[in-house]
Amino acid sequence: QVQVVESGGGLVQPGGSLRLSCAASGFTVSNYFMGWFRQAPGKEREFVVGISRSGGSTYYAESMKGRFTLSIDNAKNTVYLQMNSLKPEDTAVYYCAADRTPNLLTGVQRFVDYWGQGTQVTVSS
Repeated sequence: QVQVVESGGGLVQPGGSLRLSCAASGFTVSNYFMGWFRQAPGKEREFVVGISRSGGSTYYAESMKGRFTLSIDNAKNTVYLQMNSLKPEDTAVYYCAADRTPNLLTGVQRFVDYWGQGTQVTVSS
């Protein structure tokens, strides 16, 4: 049975940091293109970051470059999103995604095979 479980969200002050985790079971993350998307209140879900199956290439949305870092622990079958210098506009539900195709790397969502349930990140003073 496939499961994708995100954790690590919460309330943080502007300028703070959080690390999100995405624990996968029922499939191997290294066999998929993995990524994170987010959805802010009243907005469509948007691409945050994606990584190739080899782990050799990572693609970030422009506004996240230099602040967010995706990493994978293949031994734990877990994907992480380190978020630094958080801003109020980063407030959203963050979703982990797994896609057999590279479409995820360009932000295309319709081919995503597995989604997590999402974890809330709130950036506020």
